[in-house]
Amino acid sequence: MPHAPSGTQWTITYGSQSATVVEVGGGLREYRDGDREIVDGYAEDEICPNGAGQILAPWPNRLRDGKYTFGGHTCQAALSEPATHNAIHGLVRWQPATLVDRSESAVTVSVVLPAQPAYPWTLSLTTRHELDDAGLTVTHTATNLGGEPAPFGLGAHPYLFPPGGSAVDDVWVGIPARSRLLTDTRGLPIGAAKVTGSEWDFGTPKRLGQSVLDTAFGDVVRDDSGRSAVTLAVLDGPATTIWADASFGWWQVYTADTTPPPRRRRSIAVEPMTCPPDALRSGRDLVTLKPGEPWTASWGISPR
Repeated sequence: MPHAPSGTQWTITYGSQSATVVEVGGGLREYRDGDREIVDGYAEDEICPNGAGQILAPWPNRLRDGKYTFGGHTCQAALSEPATHNAIHGLVRWQPATLVDRSESAVTVSVVLPAQPAYPWTLSLTTRHELDDAGLTVTHTATNLGGEPAPFGLGAHPYLFPPGGSAVDDVWVGIPARSRLLTDTRGLPIGAAKVTGSEWDFGTPKRLGQSVLDTAFGDVVRDDSGRSAVTLAVLDGPATTIWADASFGWWQVYTADTTPPPRRRRSIAVEPMTCPPDALRSGRDLVTLKPGEPWTASWGISPR
C-alpha cells in the first residue's frame, strides 16, 4: 500500500497478544489478545481519529485560548479545537517518532519536540511499549533538552472496547476517584465536586447505562504501590483493567457521545493524565522539568 498516514508500523507480539505502534506521535494503533480487540484503534490506511491511542504531551486535554505563561515566557499554541477556542492534547501526537530499540515483545520510540512559539523548550519524549504475561505496559521518559526549566504534563488516549463484545450501556465501570471536575461549555474546569453517593460515583463498579461521560476524575484511590486502576467488565464475562502509576493523578473518561458514527459510543476512552485540563494555566499538578533531568511514568492495560 502507499505510505500509511500514521507512518511506519512496528508490531510486537507475546503469546496471543499483539500491538502496533506507529511512527506518527509514537502512539498505539491497535492492541489485541487473540481474536479479542482490546482497544478501538484504526486502520493502517486511516489518519488517527479522535486522538485514538495518541500520546498527549506536553499537556493533556484542553488549554484555554491556547495561551499560557511560564518562566517569563508568554506562549501561544494553535487552536486545535477551534469551535471552543482551545488548544487540545499537546504537540507530540502529530510529530514523527524514530525507532530506538525493538525486540519481539517490545518497541521503544522517541520524539524530539523542537522549541517553538507554543512551547519554547526542546523536549525529548521516549516511549516503550512492552507485552508480557500481565498485558501491555507503556513507559514514558521525558527530558528537557533546553537550558531553562520547562512545564510539562502527559496523558494517553486509548479507547477500550466493551469486554465480550457488549454494548457500552452494559459495561460495568469502576473509577477509583473521590471527585470530578465541573466544566463549562468549552470543556474547561470551573470547579470540583465530591462524587461519593452521586451518579458520578463509580468507586464501586456499576453498570454505565445511559450515563454520558466526558469527565476528569481526581483524588484518585491508589493501592500500596501507588497505582490506580479503572476497570471495564461485563457480568459473568471478561474484564479489562487500565492502570497508571503514582505519576498520574487524574482519569479522563469519555463515552464518545460527541464522536461521529460509526465510532459514536462504540468504545470508552479511558485516559490517564498527570494533570487536569488547563494545567499550563492553573499550574495544578504540573511537572517542572529541570534541564537534563529525566522524568519517567508508566501505565498499562491488562486484558485478563
